Amino acid sequence: MSASYAFSPAAISTIPVTGKDAVFPVRRIYCVGRNYVEHAQEMGFSGREAPFFFCKPSDSIVPVAYGETVSIPYPSETGNLHHEIELVVAIGKGGKNIAEDQAAKHIFGYAVGLDMTRRDLQMDLRKAGRPWELGKAFDQSAPIGPIHTIETTGEIARGAIQLAVNGEKRQSSDITKLIWNVNETIAYLSKYFELQPGDLIFTGTPEGVGAVKPNDLMTGSVEKLGEIRVKIC
Repeated sequence: MSASYAFSPAAISTIPVTGKDAVFPVRRIYCVGRNYVEHAQEMGFSGREAPFFFCKPSDSIVPVAYGETVSIPYPSETGNLHHEIELVVAIGKGGKNIAEDQAAKHIFGYAVGLDMTRRDLQMDLRKAGRPWELGKAFDQSAPIGPIHTIETTGEIARGAIQLAVNGEKRQSSDITKLIWNVNETIAYLSKYFELQPGDLIFTGTPEGVGAVKPNDLMTGSVEKLGEIRVKIC
């Protein structure tokens, strides 16, 4: 006899896939910290240190359809909410100890994402040597656009990435400036976790991160992947 649930389980977070009726079910969200040289420098670091990761819960995802503006609330317990525009990699084939030259075979597709950050909490936690979850893993902290399959985009190893707030450009760089590129990141992460279909990897943000406040409109894009619009309410 199978056991019943004590209460109804939460719905699976999903992301639309361009050109398909099916949606992408999200399993885990891994995020790479300080993965652009200039951003590492503005955060007080330099050099090509080994990559490090933090996680967000799958239900922090906020799908953003193209041509629409999605509103997210200004989160509680912060006075310094920051935007971080990122290339997101969606995993479609699982694996452990993946070789770098085989990493692309595990990619389902790519999307534009925002890693919203309670910067004041993150910095306080970092100074105290404590985990960052309060600064990074809060509700609705991961707005993301539709996923484009790798069959339609090809491997994305270069291309403009940028974000504007109320029409003023804040972040502008190129995917080529990743310290650890996409394939290296997948290979490294898979040494510590067995990646599975449904995993997302936020690959890091370029320089120019900054604060947003209620009523600000963020417009973020990655070349080949279009643009997302997110408003703080």
